[in-house]
Amino acid sequence: MGSEFGKTLKISIFGQSHGAGIGVLMDGLPAGEEIDTNALQAFLDRRRPGKDPLSTARKETDVPRFLSGVLPAGEGKLLTCGAPLLAVLDNADQRSGDYDALRDTPRPGHADYTAWVKWKGYADMRGGGHFSGRLTAPLCAAGGIAKQILSRRGIAVGAHLASVGDAEDAPFPLYPAAELFQAVAEKPFPVLDDDAGERMRSLIAQARQDQDSVGGVVECAAVGVPAGLGEPMFEGVESRIAAVVFGIPAVKGVEFGAGFAASRLRGSENNDPFVWEQGAVRTTRNRAGGILGGITTGMPVVFRAAFKPTPSIARAQETVRLSYEEGAELRIPGRHDPCVAHRAVPVVEAAAAAVLLEMLLEGNHGTF
Repeated sequence: MGSEFGKTLKISIFGQSHGAGIGVLMDGLPAGEEIDTNALQAFLDRRRPGKDPLSTARKETDVPRFLSGVLPAGEGKLLTCGAPLLAVLDNADQRSGDYDALRDTPRPGHADYTAWVKWKGYADMRGGGHFSGRLTAPLCAAGGIAKQILSRRGIAVGAHLASVGDAEDAPFPLYPAAELFQAVAEKPFPVLDDDAGERMRSLIAQARQDQDSVGGVVECAAVGVPAGLGEPMFEGVESRIAAVVFGIPAVKGVEFGAGFAASRLRGSENNDPFVWEQGAVRTTRNRAGGILGGITTGMPVVFRAAFKPTPSIARAQETVRLSYEEGAELRIPGRHDPCVAHRAVPVVEAAAAAVLLEMLLEGNHGTF
């Protein structure tokens, strides 16, 4: 399976939504790095299900158990020891019976059919199996650790919910600060403009009432990233981040800086003018998203990830009955998010942090 990324820092995600547990293996973490388990738990709690009426009612504690790679270092603290770090999160609240009738009728918008083809009917698709959003919990565990290591090097990664449907939040400022990231993280709904957040919440609630779902966009930024990180073409920062972000279930689009909007601009409008500022080269705007030629400029790295509407909806949908090779109507039971984008905000942060940490480790850039 392709559930691994990285070379200098290899991160492998394992488990299924309704298996005994899920987890992550991180091989290549530098030794002697402190992990604040309380801060890590707070980060994991941001994506945890069952704590908000706008998310699935599934209840999971998502407390990681570290089986290797760390040593105790006092109350609530661990130290990496150079060995591969293995963390497991137990699954506790599965209702697998909700999926019995779905084995023969693939859900539109899910990987049920493609997994059935690839693994000849043997894939475990209860709750989405290995394709489930549940697998973003161990990704958050890895990314939460990466965020702590990066923060000690002056690099902060944060995100907010940029839009749900046609309701839009304010964008990040030119230089978002770590304090702004923390303020958003502490909110019950991860937006900059709370009025915009209320409009988003109303859209999500209306979709649930309509037995439907709605999509959204997450904007992520990394500040303090040094200039010169990345390689041209296929090893550029955009390529590396996008590859991992596209591994997040439900992501259907990624754009950096101005993104697709740049196609509607002239060069004079899209180019970021260079200036000297406090002894360093900066730009007066950031339509490049802090990246030129795949290499960081020293400006904040900024990108957005588009999440499709949750495919599991209560409305009747058209599908097929595989065993009979005929059409069928499908109604999906169970507990599902009417929108996944608001819970995905820390997941996008985790993906970006993990990639940036690995790129810093392999380039060394005087950071480690």
